[in-house]
Amino acid sequence: MPELPEVETVRRGLAPVLEGRRLARVEARRPDLRFPFPEGFVQRLAGARVIALRRRAKYLLADLDRGETLIAHLGMSGRFRIEGTQAPGRFHHPVGDNPRHDHVIFDTEEGGRIVYHDPRRFGFMGLVPTADLERHPWFAGMGPEPLSDAFGGSRLAEAFEGRRQGPKTLLLDQRTVAGLGNIYVCEALHEARISPFRPAGRISQARLDGLARTVKAVLERAIAAGGSTLRDFSAADGALGYFQHSFRAYDREGEACANAGCGGRIRRRVQAGRSTFWCPACQR
Repeated sequence: MPELPEVETVRRGLAPVLEGRRLARVEARRPDLRFPFPEGFVQRLAGARVIALRRRAKYLLADLDRGETLIAHLGMSGRFRIEGTQAPGRFHHPVGDNPRHDHVIFDTEEGGRIVYHDPRRFGFMGLVPTADLERHPWFAGMGPEPLSDAFGGSRLAEAFEGRRQGPKTLLLDQRTVAGLGNIYVCEALHEARISPFRPAGRISQARLDGLARTVKAVLERAIAAGGSTLRDFSAADGALGYFQHSFRAYDREGEACANAGCGGRIRRRVQAGRSTFWCPACQR
């Protein structure tokens, strides 16, 4: 599933084609994705202008001039593709793309075409009044954005206080911080040399301050690299991310630890149903 850096990469790719543009035509080629489309989905979008394209956690948010926000989640295999007169020159179709999985088409007045492609149909879209967005069940109770000033060591100390669960479990909880996923939590904990299994309430404030800084740094490097391409992900211009070539822990079971002076090897353990990659020699 695309994580925060991948969704942010998609947002940045779509923004030049969507922000400030009016949707001349919208086509939904089926009645649902993971969930049914909202009532009047096409009619409510057609003719609307996109004021801004934002991201909240792993969601894309297109604010419309009609007081509604189009919400899109990519699920496991969802992708947006830019076509038409505004398609980037380097655009390519990922190998194996089948047109029958092109489920939603957005045409702008300027000639741009944005295609939502989703073979597994685990993605979904919704339309919500913009003023009610933070109270919507998809967002209510969600924690701060990890790249915002609201996220730092003090936020982690508050969320971890008295908790016996490991920090990885709590960092994946969207109530602690919004948008973090398995890959980047593994990477941040490894770089910060904190065990994913250590009781979170016993981690010192100084180490939590360092962990928060590391989370931000890992995410920023991943966004700069265009995210990670493991299976289905590609950016809106068809480009593939390459942060996977910089993984220090994730998916590196048995390899030497990249932390200076460690000498240990990366191990893998299933934790809360997900693969955790860590170095037992330096992550304490």
